[in-house]
Amino acid sequence: MRRVFDDQNRSAKFRLKRGLTQSQNRSAPRVAVDDVTVLINQGEIVGLLGPNGAGKTTTVRMCGTLLAPTAGTVLVDGIDAVQNPRAARRLTGVVMGGNKGFYTKASARRNLLFFADVAGVPSRERRTRVAEVLDIVQLTDRADDKVREFSTGMWQRLHIARALLNRPKLLLLDEPTNGLDPQIAAETRALIRSLADGGVGILLTSHYLAEVEQLADKIQVIAHGREIASGSCADIAAASGVAWVTTFTTGLNPEVTSSLTETLGDLAGPLEVSEQAGRYQVRVPWRLLRTDRAANEAVLQHARLIEQWCAAHGSPTPLDLVTRPATLEESYLALVNGTAD
Repeated sequence: MRRVFDDQNRSAKFRLKRGLTQSQNRSAPRVAVDDVTVLINQGEIVGLLGPNGAGKTTTVRMCGTLLAPTAGTVLVDGIDAVQNPRAARRLTGVVMGGNKGFYTKASARRNLLFFADVAGVPSRERRTRVAEVLDIVQLTDRADDKVREFSTGMWQRLHIARALLNRPKLLLLDEPTNGLDPQIAAETRALIRSLADGGVGILLTSHYLAEVEQLADKIQVIAHGREIASGSCADIAAASGVAWVTTFTTGLNPEVTSSLTETLGDLAGPLEVSEQAGRYQVRVPWRLLRTDRAANEAVLQHARLIEQWCAAHGSPTPLDLVTRPATLEESYLALVNGTAD
């Protein structure tokens, strides 16, 4: 995938300060996003994570001027998007996805020519710009096909093409790979990475934690509309209290395996045990906040307690006994579910 917009010297910065207050009715207002601050720099991907209803889509909609915050400011490269939304939109692309938003009986090219007008692309540049974005999302060979013939993955790429018509400094992606098959999702991730490498700042929401771990330069986790952690994957792990995990498979039944909780005591969080083909897969999250070398040595010592426990129950050390850093998904789930409390 080639670099995108890398011929332009862009220094995009985006800030969202204090979020939207939504009211289900006048007597019972509900705060959807409360006091959230996001900063995205040129070429940076920020992953915004949270459970359903946490306020992720509301945040994206405010960033894209689709909703106005009731307090605070939204700044896109120094432009106040609340006071001057039209100017902010010229610098922003929004991808909400789904099988809506295009004229299905028209071709991809004709759709994009229409939306280029809407985006304010000069008439003399429309066809060149449409050809450019079709090339970026690899739809040039399907440009004259009717959109109703497109697959879900092609729809998603067409949404991204539409968002790129104005050569945005900020791109807002709300679950861009939702519903895509693995190959198309991988191609979409490569496209997102290419856009960032070309200098576009990106805010990405996704329920696919491995995707965020792969793409994001910085991660922010929100719950009930408020930020609960931010930073690198290691920072999220530290905030969750689960920075290390040991996994192994045993033939010992769950009744016996439950005794491991007593052996490990406060060193470990709740064990997870699942059955597969008559054997039991065990996952042990360690309560260590650090990810440095000293923590690594400490957790390996803790893992030896599992070997001792196996020997005490007449079982050899599992061949697949592995201690590793927690994945983003494991840290995230511990954080939002409170398993590290």
